[in-house]
Amino acid sequence: MKVSNYIRWEQLNTLTKGVTMKVISRLLLTFLVCIAQNSVHCKEEKECEVCEGKLQSLCQGDNFETSSTVSISELRCLLAERKVRLFDVREPDEFAEGHIPTAINVPLGELKQAFGLTPDQFAARYGTQLPPPDATNVVLYCQRGRRSAEALDIICGLGYHRARHYAGGYSVWSQHETL
Repeated sequence: MKVSNYIRWEQLNTLTKGVTMKVISRLLLTFLVCIAQNSVHCKEEKECEVCEGKLQSLCQGDNFETSSTVSISELRCLLAERKVRLFDVREPDEFAEGHIPTAINVPLGELKQAFGLTPDQFAARYGTQLPPPDATNVVLYCQRGRRSAEALDIICGLGYHRARHYAGGYSVWSQHETL
């Protein structure tokens, strides 16, 4: 069963009937600020050279808890600290055209089988170690976020309950990297 952090449009529409846009805007802004403040619970304070301390300890590996989605800033931080197991779930031809550094290509169609392999089989096939199911540093991504969200559901079903996905995908990453 998937737990979603999103409010469906119908629910939002029902909740806001008769409320002015100004009030809705303020509520939405308050809601977003609360999410930003409460989605990361740091156990330690440490400045990160990449995120310049703005994300407070996101590079601390096991020292943070967060939602199932990784922001571009957090992903950059994790990459800089070398504390991420990044899996690109796009097709091999898409991966060959460009990918986020250190990513391993495990196409969505192979994902369930791949994460069900023995560690030796996984290493032989993908050239890297199979992360343990309790790993906190597994991040999936695709082109725009749809396939990685589906991939997240798949590996959560295999016991990887702490895995996350980068919803911006390679399209957002490549735009930011060319600036």
